[in-house]
Amino acid sequence: MADLFRTTEVGGRYAQALFDLADETGALDAVRADLKSLRAAWGESADLRRAMTSPIIPADDQQKALVAIAAAAGFNSATRNFLGLLGQNHRARDLPAVIAGFEVLYAKKTGVVAAEVVSAQPLSAAQSKSIQSALRQALGRDPELTARVDPSILGGLKVKVGSKLFDASLKTKLDQMKFALKRA
Repeated sequence: MADLFRTTEVGGRYAQALFDLADETGALDAVRADLKSLRAAWGESADLRRAMTSPIIPADDQQKALVAIAAAAGFNSATRNFLGLLGQNHRARDLPAVIAGFEVLYAKKTGVVAAEVVSAQPLSAAQSKSIQSALRQALGRDPELTARVDPSILGGLKVKVGSKLFDASLKTKLDQMKFALKRA
């Protein structure tokens, strides 16, 4: 799911427009919070993903759905208006790319370092704090952690900061051993 949230050319243009609007109106943090909620909803709801990416569903219906979601969630007016425009322009399917592009722009402006931590089991508060501390030392800045559970990694962690992926998962180690044994 996280792979859907990468910047594209179209998503980057829309993200820049939303970022500029949010920055000018002083709603940068509010819009970012709205987009984080949308990102979570996109990841959790297969129905939302299908509705926004289906070529069968008319753009007008996608627009109405986006505006209704924004209104029900109490999103900032800039976010609500932007989502309406996205639906109107037949770009609802580009929402993940817009969110990713907005996060990149936000990080550049504020200096926030976003880090995604993937583990096989949910992390405890102490583990999250320890990871955050280690990343702070390595990066020289305070990271903003997003934790995700993926049982398929079996154990260990994957940490993604920007375009860098640090993979210390048990699955990767086993795959490497399997490959080495096949070559031997």
